[in-house]
Amino acid sequence: MKKTLRKHAVPIALGMLVLLIFLLHAAKIVAIPFMQNLETISYDARLRLTMPQTLDRRIVIVDIDEKSLAEEGRWPWGRDKVAALLEQLFGRYKVAIVGFDVVFAEKDDSSGLNTLERLGRTEFKDIPQFQSRLAQLRPQLDHDQLLARTLAKHPVVLGYYFTDFQGRASGKLPEPAFGTGSFVDSSSVFVTASGYGANLAEFQRATGNAGHFTPFPDFDGVARREPMLIEYGGAYYEALSLAMVRTLHGAPPIQAVIEQDSGGETLEGLRVGKLKIPIDENVSALIPYRGKQGSYPYISASDVLHGRASAGAMAGAIVLVGTTAPGLMDLRSTPVGAVYPGVEIHANLIAGMLDHDIKEKPAYMLGVDLAQTLLLGLLLAIFMPTLNPVRASLLALGALLWSFGVNLALWQYANMVMPLAATVTMILTLFVLGMSYGFFVEARAKRQISGLFGQYVPPQLVDEMSDDPGSFTMEGENREMTVLFADVRNFTSMSEGLDPKALSKLMNDYMTPMTRIIHQHRGTVDKYIGDAIMAFWGAPLADTDHARHAVTAALEMQRTLAALRPQFIARGWSDIRIGIGINSGMMNVGNMGSEFRTAYTVMGDAVNLGSRLEGLTKVYGVGIMVSEDTKNLLPDIVFRELDKVRVKGKDIPVSIYEPLGPTEEVGPSKLDELRQFQHAIELYRARQWDQAETCLQSLQQAAPQDTLYPLYLQRIARFRADPPAADWDGTFVFLRK
Repeated sequence: MKKTLRKHAVPIALGMLVLLIFLLHAAKIVAIPFMQNLETISYDARLRLTMPQTLDRRIVIVDIDEKSLAEEGRWPWGRDKVAALLEQLFGRYKVAIVGFDVVFAEKDDSSGLNTLERLGRTEFKDIPQFQSRLAQLRPQLDHDQLLARTLAKHPVVLGYYFTDFQGRASGKLPEPAFGTGSFVDSSSVFVTASGYGANLAEFQRATGNAGHFTPFPDFDGVARREPMLIEYGGAYYEALSLAMVRTLHGAPPIQAVIEQDSGGETLEGLRVGKLKIPIDENVSALIPYRGKQGSYPYISASDVLHGRASAGAMAGAIVLVGTTAPGLMDLRSTPVGAVYPGVEIHANLIAGMLDHDIKEKPAYMLGVDLAQTLLLGLLLAIFMPTLNPVRASLLALGALLWSFGVNLALWQYANMVMPLAATVTMILTLFVLGMSYGFFVEARAKRQISGLFGQYVPPQLVDEMSDDPGSFTMEGENREMTVLFADVRNFTSMSEGLDPKALSKLMNDYMTPMTRIIHQHRGTVDKYIGDAIMAFWGAPLADTDHARHAVTAALEMQRTLAALRPQFIARGWSDIRIGIGINSGMMNVGNMGSEFRTAYTVMGDAVNLGSRLEGLTKVYGVGIMVSEDTKNLLPDIVFRELDKVRVKGKDIPVSIYEPLGPTEEVGPSKLDELRQFQHAIELYRARQWDQAETCLQSLQQAAPQDTLYPLYLQRIARFRADPPAADWDGTFVFLRK
């Protein structure tokens, strides 16, 4: 063990340095800049993964939506309408409590009472009838007093907000939850405010209950938490959700849950009766999102006003009055939606408090995170550099699974939030460091593979093979493969007209793009035989699509050569054309030769047939010819049957085909021509010479450049004069290669 540690001292030391950095980050001594972003991403992912995504009918949102604004007029509505809304909720629908996610900050002059009173003080001050009638109407027309009287009758919690604008204060604040100086010894960092926007004094006096709905977005603008207490003027004011839960429980005073430690007092939670609300270092509660928008029933405010809502949907419910209308600007960015109603955030908090389902981050979680970081970091830093890639990957995977498992278990079953991103990032960093140390070993393996196969296979296959060099050998073995032979036609006569330099340049300019195409289609170049190229697919790297890669490579070779041909002619070179033969089957592949020279090549009957097919392309006037074995492996490529032949050295007839391309690329006219030719071949093999000749003549007339149809017409003429044997099955016999 000591020898191993000494051998890997450098990567182990680097791993220890990485561990130290992450330990300092976990202890909040050093901040890694991007880690805060990763931590919020991981928090949001855990939240979305574990949300119940069910409908909670205990809390109903009465929505001042677009429909309500269209029916009742723009906001703010008259206080008489708000009072009517409350009377409907408590009288008709029997709700338990109502909270307002809106502020009533200005007086309501919509009834015209101010104008009547001004007239009563001026023009009509001496008219008793006017004064009497005004006195009778005043209670009905004073909408603010009407709303105040309604508020006093029912359990209603008003909403208000705090602001950072110095000196901005309107309305009347409720009594603070905690007085000045309550937490002077606490290490908690309260959200502080410089101003506020509250409700009219008569409303606040009427109900006595109010809570702030001040947003507290994270650094990225996303609402993940809500301050339960905000400090203003030295006193501390409760949130709307907390005030509603407290009102539901008979309005007991809020109790602070204090944790004493060496650093002093830490405010760890707030208690309302038997309910404990966990809070973080900013005295904020993590919002327990139930799901995306719509996790609580929404009822249009206008439907409540006009009695159109279902009574059963709200009986005994906790009601929040808020808005989803975009123009009223109460939409926030959250982990569960980029546009999310603020009123539903309060609903989530109320449900979380009632269900004891608010996540907590106790002070001791810092120690747990430090211990886990230390243990996992030591394990990986010491052992990662000493392991092979597979075992190192398994070790890193095990550490990741442990980290995810512990974290999710604490999240789901203990309702605790433990940092995750830093631990995962440390594991991945140590893994990358360990793998980087093993780079030289991998590079050496790659050089070995390149030394064995680099002259045959393309670089991308060398990269794949170097991942597991032990799996490849140059020893002979049998495999199902595909072989390709490509040969330049009339090369001898073409070369006679060129000087050696021009011929060399011609062959280089021809061979290079052809070889590149073979490599791009995962082929192995066996050898160059003068002007011919021999290549195969399926070795040394296994290839289940060997036939497809070979045929698509051949098609591309012909297309590329057709594009190069004008350039060659412009240089004074010949009109180069090639024939390509392809066959698939069992072949022997490996290092073969003599004690003086060996080569990694393929041998066997299937290879020989591929060579014979290349030679037959000249006879049939086609650029590519494949065997039936290759054709049967490619059902989605269109082939033209050329013939059934018996080549020299083979007793069994072979069906030969010309590939035309993928089915979707072959046009209807070509498919029709194929059907006609197939019919002509059937007539030919049935010795119906006249009908076959008629079909072939029609095909020749439509495609005079195709040399296949004249070939069959010549055979028919010969068979008329010298009929084939009685047992003839349509096979054509070639007596030479």
